[in-house]
Amino acid sequence: MILGKDINPKKQIYYISALILNELKNTKSTEFDFFDIFSSLKRKENDITINLYSLSLDWLFLLGAIKKDKNRLIKCF
Repeated sequence: MILGKDINPKKQIYYISALILNELKNTKSTEFDFFDIFSSLKRKENDITINLYSLSLDWLFLLGAIKKDKNRLIKCF
């Protein structure tokens, strides 16, 4: 379920996706590595898990905000 009944919004896919989009917006490169963005987010928000991060990337992929090319992820905005 994308929208949960959890009162902690920092553990929601929407929130993590927004953090990822903000991180990508601040980079000049159009291609990025899966673990580079995760480590950058992990420094800012300690409670992000790899599972939430992966689900958030899946959500952004479904929305068309990112796409996959071999071993790199590409931002589409």
